[in-house]
Amino acid sequence: MNAVDNVLDKAKLKVQNKVQATIPVDRQVQAAHMVEKAKRLVGGGKPLVFTERPIPDAADVPLTELDVSNPFLFRQGKWHSYFKRLRDEAPVHYLANSPFGAFWSLTRYEDIRAADINSEVFSAEPYIVLGPPPLDVEMFIAMDPPRHDVQRKAVQGVVAPRNLKEMESLIRERVEEVLDGLPLDEPFDWVDRVSKEVTGRMLATLLDFPYEQRRKLTYWGDMISSTAEGTGGTTHQDDFFEAAGELARAFMAHWYDKEARRERGEEPGFDLITLMQTSEDTKDMIKRPLEFLGNLTLLIVGGNDTTRNSMSGGVLALHQNPEQFAKLKADPSLIKNMVSEIIRWQTPLAYMRRIAKKDVHFGGQFIRKGDQVVMWYASGNRDERQFEDPDAFIIDRKNARNHISFGFGTHRCMGNRLAEMQLRILWEELLARFDKIEVVGEPTHVQSNFVKGYEKMMVKLTAKVETESADEAPVATPVATTV
Repeated sequence: MNAVDNVLDKAKLKVQNKVQATIPVDRQVQAAHMVEKAKRLVGGGKPLVFTERPIPDAADVPLTELDVSNPFLFRQGKWHSYFKRLRDEAPVHYLANSPFGAFWSLTRYEDIRAADINSEVFSAEPYIVLGPPPLDVEMFIAMDPPRHDVQRKAVQGVVAPRNLKEMESLIRERVEEVLDGLPLDEPFDWVDRVSKEVTGRMLATLLDFPYEQRRKLTYWGDMISSTAEGTGGTTHQDDFFEAAGELARAFMAHWYDKEARRERGEEPGFDLITLMQTSEDTKDMIKRPLEFLGNLTLLIVGGNDTTRNSMSGGVLALHQNPEQFAKLKADPSLIKNMVSEIIRWQTPLAYMRRIAKKDVHFGGQFIRKGDQVVMWYASGNRDERQFEDPDAFIIDRKNARNHISFGFGTHRCMGNRLAEMQLRILWEELLARFDKIEVVGEPTHVQSNFVKGYEKMMVKLTAKVETESADEAPVATPVATTV
C-alpha cells in the first residue's frame, strides 16, 4: 500500500467512525436489516437454508469433493471418518465448491499450530467463520496485531489469575444452587437445566448484567452464532437482526447506567464493561457502535458455547465410557486432568478461519493470496500423530492439556482458565452429590459447522449414598450402557 492509499484509508475510516458515532447502534442494526431485505427483494434472492440429507460415507466421496463444511456432519456422526481421510490423504485439502465458497482445510495438529501462530501470513480478518455474518461488525478475535492486542489487553484482566481466585467461591456457590435444584431419578434436559444455566449465571457476573435477565445472554449468543450464511445454522436473518438489535439496546443502556453510577461515586467493579470503560484504548468504544456490538457478541458467544458444550460433552463422554467414570469416582484427584480431556474430546468450537495475506507454499500446496484457510481444531484434537488412540476418552491421558481447542498464539482463547475452572468446580460438586449420571436416549446435536454442541440431552441422576464412615463407602459402580 502506498502513502496516498494509506492517507485515503485513514480518511475513510475517520468519516465512517464519525458517522457511526452519531447514530445509535440499534438504529444501525435496523438500517443494515433493511438493506438486506432490499437486496433480497430487488435481487429475488432468499436467505440460505440447509436441508438435512443423509451424508455419504467418506470412502464413497471423491477426495476433491470431500466437504467438511456440511452443517450436519457432526449431527450425523460422520465427522470422524471425513477428517481421518483428510488427515491421511490430503492434510492440506482444497474444496473448490461449497455453500461457503472455496476453502482450504488444515486437519493435522502441527499444520494447524503452524498456521495459527503465523498472523503475518494468515489473517483473522474480517471474520473467523466460513461465511460472512449478516452484519458487518468488528471484534478483536477477528483482528490482527496490533489492533487485536490493544483491545484484548483492555479486557483480559477480568480473567487474570488473581481475579479468578476471587471468583472461585462465587462460581461454586452458583453451581451448588443449580445442582441442588435438580430432580433425582427422573429425566430432565441437562443442556437447559445445567449447561445453559451455569454459563448464563457466569456471563451475567462477568458483564455485570442484570442477573434475572441472564437467559437473554444465552439466547442472543445462540441467535447470533447460528446463522445459515455464517455457519450453516438455523437462525433466520430476520431473527438474527432482531436479536442483534435487542442486544445492542440492552448494552447501550447498561453502559450508560454504569457510567452514571460511577459518576455518582460508586466504586468501579472488575467486570468486562467497567474494564472497557476505564481503559484508555476502549473507553470510547460506545462511540464506535459496531465495534462495541462486535466485541460484546464475541464475549457472550465465547463465554457461552465453549463452556456450555463442554459441560454437556463431559457428561456424555463419561456415560459412553463407564469404566472412566468408575476410575473418576475412585480417584477424584483426576478431575483437573479430566477437564482437559473433556475439552479435547468435545472440541466445542470446531474451527477458526483465516485468509492468506500473500501467496504461500504450505504443507506441499500452493495457497494463493485471498484464499480461505480453515483450521479444523476438531480434527487436530483427533490426530493420531499427536494423541495415542485419539478417539478414546481417557481421563488420565498424559498429554490431554496439549489439546488445540483454545487455539495457539496471539488468538489463544482469553477465557481458557475460567472455562477450566468452571468445569472443574462442576465435576467436584457433581461427584459430591451423585452416584450415577445417566444419559437417557440420544442427545440432539446443534446444526452447525462451527459450534460442536448440543441442543438437548436428557439425563437422569441418582443420589450418592450417604455412609456413616469412610470405611463403609460404597464401591464405585459404572453408569448405564453406552448410547
